[in-house]
Amino acid sequence: MPTLNIRYTEINQRINDACKHYERNPDNICLLAVSKGQHYSAIKQLYALGQRQFGESYLNETLEKQSQLAKLNIEWHYIGRIQSNKTADIAQHFAWVHSVDRLKIANRLNDQRDNDAPALNICLQVNINQENSKGGVNESDAVALAKEITQLPNLRLRGLMALPQRESDISKQREHFACLRHLRDEINAHGLQLDTLSMGMSNDFTAAIAEHSTHLRIGSALFGPRQT
Repeated sequence: MPTLNIRYTEINQRINDACKHYERNPDNICLLAVSKGQHYSAIKQLYALGQRQFGESYLNETLEKQSQLAKLNIEWHYIGRIQSNKTADIAQHFAWVHSVDRLKIANRLNDQRDNDAPALNICLQVNINQENSKGGVNESDAVALAKEITQLPNLRLRGLMALPQRESDISKQREHFACLRHLRDEINAHGLQLDTLSMGMSNDFTAAIAEHSTHLRIGSALFGPRQT
């Protein structure tokens, strides 16, 4: 099995190749290493290679990792479903939250964010395929929710996130990502300035790059099989 060093080099090369093919600037794309389920030692190893942004979904696991890695200048992103009783810790221990899909959660994050801390970067999770098994605001409600969140002083609405249904055909993958991009443009037409599209994972990030993703959430292709 390839080492973490090799996989990290290969992923970055694939991102650069896709950027060249689709005429994207790789400097405008953030590789978000999805480290949920991975031991903190793997994060430390990847950090030594230059990686700084890490995505997590399991709060208690992340808090333990943060304690072990407190000396490292890591930018932590929360990408999992948010329960109301978890918002205080999320508001206090993360720089980004990619999975906000209702005003109640946004209000709690805003109220529980330290007023002296930088504004918490927020992405709205959009359920672009209307799948009951996934969270996310409906496309028809996204503009209204975005407008309400921009009024919250401790949050900074940055963009949209989606977990589209799995497709093997790149043209189908691009269709889903294009829907999110068009929704971002529709929201911006209402006077907002969203600059982030959090879309693309291990199996479809090339299509996401083609549709102007800014944040690629890469887990298994980078770390290998998830550890217990």
